[in-house]
Amino acid sequence: EVRLADSGGGLVQAGGSLRLSCAASGFPAEDFAIAWFRQAPGKEREGVSCFSYTDGTTYYAGSVMGRFTISSDSAKNIIYLQMNNLKPEDTGVYYCAGANYGLVARGEELSAEEYDYWGQGTQVTVSS
Repeated sequence: EVRLADSGGGLVQAGGSLRLSCAASGFPAEDFAIAWFRQAPGKEREGVSCFSYTDGTTYYAGSVMGRFTISSDSAKNIIYLQMNNLKPEDTGVYYCAGANYGLVARGEELSAEEYDYWGQGTQVTVSS
């Protein structure tokens, strides 16, 4: 059974940094992807970044390119999302999600519909 546990959210001032963690278990490492999504109040869930365990490919939304970095600690089965230069518009609940990478349509790596497994979410609040 695939399980994801996300953590690391908090309150930070604009320009600050946070690192989110997603501890994963029970997944097939040879064919799996883990992504980060976020949802602000009244808005749809938005894909932020994705990491493919299959080939190490990473994906980023344009709004976070150059500020966020996704990485993997394969020994610990943890995916990190390092978030730098945070902005108030980055505020939201952040979720990690997992899917069999081979079943994710190419070009849809940041689409929530492609993911079957979800963490419980962690709140990120960026004050101006």
